[in-house]
Amino acid sequence: MARLSDVIEEFIKTLLRESEGQLELQRNELADYFECAPSQINYVLATRFSLDQGYYIESRRGGGGYIRILRLDVDRNDYMHYLLSEGIGNRISENNALQIIKRMMDQEYITQETAYLMKSAVTDKAIGIPSSLRDNIRASILRSMITAVMAWDSRKT
Repeated sequence: MARLSDVIEEFIKTLLRESEGQLELQRNELADYFECAPSQINYVLATRFSLDQGYYIESRRGGGGYIRILRLDVDRNDYMHYLLSEGIGNRISENNALQIIKRMMDQEYITQETAYLMKSAVTDKAIGIPSSLRDNIRASILRSMITAVMAWDSRKT
C-alpha cells in the first residue's frame, strides 16, 4: 500500500501534467481531500517539489491563500553541469542522492535501468565505510556517474 505522501505527490504531478506545468492549489482544500493535516501537504511540497527537483513553489497564507507550483523546464546539460558544479557539493546524503537520480529519470535524462544502477551504488549499504566519510564518498561517486553519463551521451552524437 502506498504511503499518503506518495499518493499526494502523484496526485499533484498528475494535475501538473494536465495543467501544462503550472498549478494553483488551496492547501486546506487539498488537506481536506486527502483527510490529512495541512502540515502533511507542506511536508510533501517541501520534500518532493523543491528547486533541486525541478519545481518552484510560491505560496500565500491567509484567507485567500494559495500554493502555486511551477514545473521548471531546465535544459538537460545545464542541469547536469549544475549538479556537478553546485548541486552535489562535497557531501550528499543518501536521500538527497536518490532524489537527484529520481529527477534525472523522471526528466528522462537517464533510463530506468541506469537509475537503478546509480541508486544501488549510492546507498549506505553499498558504501560500507564509517558514516563520517560516507556522504563525502557518495558525492564523489554520484559526480563520477553523472560525468560518465554525460560522456556516454556525447559519444552517441
